[in-house]
Amino acid sequence: MVAYGSPKPLIWVRILVPVQSNFLTFQIHDMIKIANYFRDSYKELTEKVTWPTWTQLQQSTMIVIAATLVITFIVLAMDTVAGNGLRFFYKQLY
Repeated sequence: MVAYGSPKPLIWVRILVPVQSNFLTFQIHDMIKIANYFRDSYKELTEKVTWPTWTQLQQSTMIVIAATLVITFIVLAMDTVAGNGLRFFYKQLY
């Protein structure tokens, strides 16, 4: 097969042509997948998702606010106890 010189140019030509073709096919396939993803996401959000009513949304919001306040006060209490405990401990050392 190789009449003159190194066989590398023939190998490169044989390798690059299919790779270039597959690379473009791969890019097009990826773009189609991305477009399908957005199309399906939009369809799901508009047709399949059941959105809460205004009353349900208000109730859920109040539950989240109440839970946040309770957890905030628990963390505040733990921080205060730990801070006072360490302060007492360090006063005993000095």
